[in-house]
Amino acid sequence: MAILQLSQDKQICYEMIEGEGDKPYLVFLHEGLGCIKMWGAFPFLLCKETGCPGIIYDRLGYGQSSPLMIPWTIHYMHEYALIELPEVLAQLIPHRDYFLIGHSDGGSIALIFAAGKPVRLRGVITEAAHVFVEDETVNAVRSATEAFLAGKMDNLYKYHELKTKIIFSAWSETWLSEWFKHWNIEYLLPSISCPVLVLQGAEDQYATSAQVESISSKTLNAQKEIIADCAHRPHQEEAQTILQLMKNYLERQGLK
Repeated sequence: MAILQLSQDKQICYEMIEGEGDKPYLVFLHEGLGCIKMWGAFPFLLCKETGCPGIIYDRLGYGQSSPLMIPWTIHYMHEYALIELPEVLAQLIPHRDYFLIGHSDGGSIALIFAAGKPVRLRGVITEAAHVFVEDETVNAVRSATEAFLAGKMDNLYKYHELKTKIIFSAWSETWLSEWFKHWNIEYLLPSISCPVLVLQGAEDQYATSAQVESISSKTLNAQKEIIADCAHRPHQEEAQTILQLMKNYLERQGLK
């Protein structure tokens, strides 16, 4: 892994995956409690299957990157999408085309970014992305918070170390707050013109199929897939199915 200096007190931890020099990058954006390591082998498998090079990174506050310096607001995903992500891309892969592959929060961040029509963005794959807040999401976050407080999610400490309580509290308190119930990014979906693959597990405890329907119906060029017998992490629970769906999507965009 390597370190990218965003500012004097902000560092991003990232990892590059080798691939063919003439192919676009696959940029992986992790979930709301995720990081590089929590992706597991999946990014490497997809890059190997497609020949594409890849980038995985820990957003600020996560994994081996710098800790959070200020509290999250209702705009926290916009800040990751419109401030941090463009800087990462500009420093690591200037003048290169890329696809975004985002899981959960990462999927929402990818959609926010794509709405600005970046010139070199070839397409977006979302996995369990949210575009508005549902009761199911709030209930699942509440259950996760109870589990964390009971010590049943201590595995997170091996990923985020001393930052674990801070990032978990930011995630939990934001999603459980009254003000965040009004968060909604459906307004920006019609601005997304690049091809979008929308994936979600049929048993996702954090969302209903209404998220998929909104994204697929409001963006201009979308394909949706609901994965049977699968919850919130399709790339882990149904890895071969997701690999094939993503590979097929990328091939339809001209990758062979």
